Amino acid sequence: MGDDPYSGKNFDHRKVWIEQHLQQFAAAFGIDLLGFAILSNHFHLILRTRPDVVVAWNDQEVARRWMLLCPHRRHADGSPMPPTESEIQSIAGCPVKRAEIRKRLSSISWWMRLLCQRVATRANREEEESGRFFQDRFHATRLADEASLLACAAYVDLNPIRAAMAATLEGSDHTSLQRRIQAIPAGDRCEVAGSANPLAMAAVDSVDRFLSPLTIDERTDPIGPCPSESGCRCSDKGFLAMPLEDYLQLLDWTARQVAPGKRGKTPAGVPSVLKRLRLDASSWCELASDFGSLFCTVAGRPERVDSMRSHRTHRRYHLRRRARELLTSAS
Repeated sequence: MGDDPYSGKNFDHRKVWIEQHLQQFAAAFGIDLLGFAILSNHFHLILRTRPDVVVAWNDQEVARRWMLLCPHRRHADGSPMPPTESEIQSIAGCPVKRAEIRKRLSSISWWMRLLCQRVATRANREEEESGRFFQDRFHATRLADEASLLACAAYVDLNPIRAAMAATLEGSDHTSLQRRIQAIPAGDRCEVAGSANPLAMAAVDSVDRFLSPLTIDERTDPIGPCPSESGCRCSDKGFLAMPLEDYLQLLDWTARQVAPGKRGKTPAGVPSVLKRLRLDASSWCELASDFGSLFCTVAGRPERVDSMRSHRTHRRYHLRRRARELLTSAS
């Protein structure tokens, strides 16, 4: 999905394919898209399944959404045509099929299955090839608490910088982070810490409208499903207990710590969010840079992970030693 050193061709346009599919899926599935980063040979997604939202949809809405994802008919450009009443009734009128589709609409496995399948089909058609495009099935890590969610969000958003594909937050192409920065009103972008001439970026309204809102205020925000009325995303529920400005400052500070040759002394004004989540600066840097190797099936504080059991086997989850050390020392 990037530069091919053997043929000399560039395949960055496939990253655009994925972003287009993410927008479509966020509007149709009962799943919140919290973050994403698309690199040259892999991509990361942070997803929150929302069966509570799907339960509120009537039978016709369930059928309509599925028909938009898997249409019987398409326009000449490949976009799905609106389903007919008979197509909707083929699902809404069948209790067995309807129940199965409801489960699929909040299933991360189905989201990933359709996404990877469509990218593979387009890539194979483009190169007149057949067979696998992605090496293997996706790997998923369950995020069990706020600290692991914040560390994972930073890990995903900072991927292009760590891979030397970008030098700044706003220059990290094909990421949810860039979308959120572009959606900031032009007059407010001077507040973004570490931005390289952010006012020079074109102001694009609502380019992040398919993403879940970043901020959640547990004291004042409404509880419950919070379904979105925009039709661009599943719900309007945020996921981090901080404003976007604080999150950007935290990422900018973190990027400077993990950048080669810039490990200097920890700044005096470490963002207060680290203290709120009981994370010290050194532990945070390691969590944000090595998240993928520290966690496997579940990510969270030891006391949280130790209390959890697999829904399928009822066995306890295993937390790797270094992850346990980091999150214990930070408590």
